[in-house]
This record gives sequence, structure tokens and C-alpha cells, in this order.
Amino acid sequence: MGSSFRTGLPDIHDFSGKIARRLKAIYPDAFSEALVNRILAEINGISQPGPLWDEKDVVLISYGDSLMSPNEKPLVTLRRFLNHRLSHSISCIHLLPFFPSTSDDGFAVSDYMSVSAKLGNWEDIDALRADYTLMFDLVLNHVSASHSWFINFCRDKSPGKGYFIEMDPSADYHQVVRPRSSPLFTPFSTEGGIKYLWTTFSNDQIDLNYSNPEVLIEIIRVLLFYIAHGARIIRLDAIAFLWKEENTNCLHLPNTHEIIRLLRDIVNYANPRTILLTETNVPNPENWSYFGQNDEAHMVYQFTLPPLILYTLFTGCSKYLTTWAETIPNTGGNRTFLNFTASHDGIGVRPLEGILPENEIQGLITGIRKFGGLVSEKRNPDGTSGIYEMNSTYLDALKGTRNGLDQYREKRFLCSQLIMFALKGIPAVYVNSLLGADNDDEGVQRTGQARSINRRKWDATAIADLLTRETPNKQIFNGLLQAMEIRNHTRAFHPDCSQVILRFGDAFFAFAREKMETGEKIFCVYNITDHSVVLSDEKITVSEGLTDLLTGSKLQREGGILFGPYQAMWLT
Repeated sequence: MGSSFRTGLPDIHDFSGKIARRLKAIYPDAFSEALVNRILAEINGISQPGPLWDEKDVVLISYGDSLMSPNEKPLVTLRRFLNHRLSHSISCIHLLPFFPSTSDDGFAVSDYMSVSAKLGNWEDIDALRADYTLMFDLVLNHVSASHSWFINFCRDKSPGKGYFIEMDPSADYHQVVRPRSSPLFTPFSTEGGIKYLWTTFSNDQIDLNYSNPEVLIEIIRVLLFYIAHGARIIRLDAIAFLWKEENTNCLHLPNTHEIIRLLRDIVNYANPRTILLTETNVPNPENWSYFGQNDEAHMVYQFTLPPLILYTLFTGCSKYLTTWAETIPNTGGNRTFLNFTASHDGIGVRPLEGILPENEIQGLITGIRKFGGLVSEKRNPDGTSGIYEMNSTYLDALKGTRNGLDQYREKRFLCSQLIMFALKGIPAVYVNSLLGADNDDEGVQRTGQARSINRRKWDATAIADLLTRETPNKQIFNGLLQAMEIRNHTRAFHPDCSQVILRFGDAFFAFAREKMETGEKIFCVYNITDHSVVLSDEKITVSEGLTDLLTGSKLQREGGILFGPYQAMWLT
């Protein structure tokens, strides 16, 4: 990933002082210089600074086994597919948890430092690293019930003793905010008797106790291990839930932010080209808060984007998307957004809070259900349940509009992706979006999990056939490849370049990207309706003729520019 240069290596004394200040804030009663020295001892060397990102950066999100071939390790199959079809289009692979795990499709990690034998080994990871930037998940809120730390905890042995949060099941934690409706405390049999432990996500994902400095040291060791194995981006999974305190909602607590600052200081020192990405599927202001004062995350997921683009294309009205996009904060230097529309998880509903009226959110959910989608629930602080996310492939979520099903699914989907690819930030495309996946209803029946609807595993030969014949899969795949390759050669799409939202009426979503140093400017204009619309020629005030980068066509502007249903243009 490539540009924002930082020169000069940091001074060890300055770094040591920063670490000490962070640890004093996190552990005012347990701080010691020995704790600082233990962190310093984990850092075996430091790297030269360099560029963080540029316009060529596109992330592919994939499981290690999203593509499979008989008698071949899935990581080998994935690499062969990428090198054959995507080597000039993507720069980074977000390889979803590839560690030994017992549930949640990899997010119940039983060994942080091994590769699951079902997928391959570290040599296969290194082979991917030779061709692409890599993103690893640091699943730091919890571990599997099969992790050695937890087994030791149950035996009252170290390491593991004191690593988990013991609770009185009668304690009042009704304020706690969490994305599940399962019990918050789970009983486990230990050598010291039955103990109730904090389990935010499931009874196989036991939360770590960060009030114990030993836990923080362990996770720093894992972080540095991942960097040593080639991770350029570290995704801090479920980071918002990290710190727990009585009489709070246990979400976004000050010590959580302080731990992120500590991790930022460590990566800035150990390898300043490492990028920290926070995963916080929450309302907009809470999500953006993880930039801190430019001292926390380098990159934040743009969680409002997936449901808001979906709503915009569902209703054929850009009003709310345009108004929200005008509030996106300026970024640059060493801060940017990760833009996406789909991932291994569902389409979050909470990021729409405060942006769409409640009746509009409910109308969207009703529509997605009519198109074959599902929903997942969360537990509210008042004890009631609410909808946390919609579960569907993004393609099938765009089967129609509020008027019902129609013939524009593929066009509507490509329009959504072209919005995401052009907005300020770094785009990330999910493998099942790239391959044009339908809802995997059989997967849901097999696992009983709503999220399985968008976690299809592909036979490599079968998908190769679909991408060869005239299929919706081929139409989508080729359309996205074209967009990625155009982006790669357009300097105005550098993540640090300026963005100005344009108001062209509710039928259009539009913005301009510009590289100020060279004056290169792109007008990105999208018809978000199911009918043709004319954009009056005075809307785009340039003295010269316009060319659409997506088609290569020079436009005749007399009488306006005609946009077909869901047509996008990148005009220069």
C-alpha cells in the first residue's frame, strides 16, 4: 500500500516515555517500569517508515477456504485464483481468521500463532505475502474455550490464571450494550468450582480480562508476531467491547481508546508502515471516534455505507446519502476510511441510527426480507431485543426496490460498487460480491446461522465455468475488474485526495474527487433510479469536453447528459 511519507526513526527514550504514559493511564494502581521494559523487550527490531497507501489500493475480503479444489490446500487454491484473475486489480488480501478455531467461522481462536491445518501453513501465507499486502484479524476481545489459556484458567494455572472475567451472576449489568441476545455470563466448571464468566458473543468465545496487565502483554506479543509474518494491516476485531467496568455500558470506554493508542505507539515504533483498522459496527459518531486525535486507528470502517447505499438504491432517492456524505470528516496523511458494502458479517442496522427515520429503516428491513434476506437480533439495555443486522448477499439485497422485484439486480449492484470504489478512502470488496453470489439458503440450513447466507464456499472449477460463460457472475466480475483497474490508474482516487459532495437532485448521487497538486479532477455521478434521467449540462461546470472513464466515451453535452437506469459515470 502506498503515500504519506514519514521520515526518521523514533527515539527509544521518547518511545519508552510514551509507553509509560499509556500504561499509567490504563493501570494507575498496577503500573511499574518493569511493565514498560517487558513491552520493550518484545520488540526485536524496527523498520524504516514509508508510504501507507495510494490509489492502487483495493482490498479483497476472503476466507482462506472461500475457494476450494480437491486434494489441494485452500490457501494454494486461493492464491492460484488471485494470480490468474486479479493480480493487476487488487493490492491487499484481508484473509479472514485462518488460525485454529472452534466456532464463528474462525473468530473463536484456539491458537493465535498457528495456521489451521485445514487451510495450509505459514509457508502458504508467506507465498500470498510475496504477491499481495496482507490484512490479519487480531481477535483480541475473546478466545475459544479450547484455547490453552482458558484450559489453564480452569486448572488454576498460568498462563491463563486471571485472564478471564469472573462475575456474580446476580450482578446488575443491564446497561451493557452488545450485539447478541445470548446470556452475557456463562457458567464453566473449574477446579475451583462453577465460575460465571463474561461472554459477549457466545459461550465458546470467552472475553479476556484486560484489567490484568498480563493479558495486554500477551496480545502485544501476538500483534508483533503478526507484523513479523507480513501483516501490513491489523484489523482490531470487536475492539469497542474490550474494557469492562461496573455501572457502564461497557462500550467505547476510555481505557479501550487508551489501549488502541498504546498499540498505535507500538506499531509506529516497530514498523511505521503497519496500519491499525478498528472494527466498530456502531452509529456514525461512535465509529469515527476511533480516529482519536490522530493517535488511534489509521483506518476506520465506513460502517454507514453498506446500509445507506442499499437504502438509496431501494428507494431511488439520494437525499439521505448525500446529506450524510457531506458530514464525512476530512482525512489525509495517516487517516482514511475502509469503504465496503459487504463482508463476512451482515449489513449493520445500528449505523443508520440518527441518519434515517425509524420508519424508513423498518421499510428497508421489510424489503430485504421479501427478497429472501434474514435478520439477526441484539439485546438492548432494557432487556428487549432489537434488529442488529440484515443478512443477505449484497447482490440479492438489491433484487428490487420498494416497488418490488424487477430486472435491474445486476445493474443496481454494479452501481453500488462503483459508488464504493470512488468515495474517499480505500475500497474493500468481499469475495462473494466479486463472484456474484446468490443467497446461500442451504448454508443457513446446514449451520443454523443467519450469517451463513453470505458465506458461500466455491468449488474453483465451478466458479471458473461461471466466469467463462455469459452469466450474471461473469457480468459482475468483469464489471468490478474494470472499475478496479481504472481506479488504479486515476490519481484523483488517492485516499488523501479531496472530495466534494455535489447536489444534483434526488435522482443522482454525485461527488468530485481532485488531486490538488496536479488539478486532476473526476466527477463521479450515479443515477440511483430505475428510469432514465437527464443531467442538465450546467451542473458540471468545466470549460472542456468530458470523457467517461468507465466507457471511454466523449460526451455530447448539448441538452444535458442522459443516464440510463442505475448508470454510473466517472467524468474527466
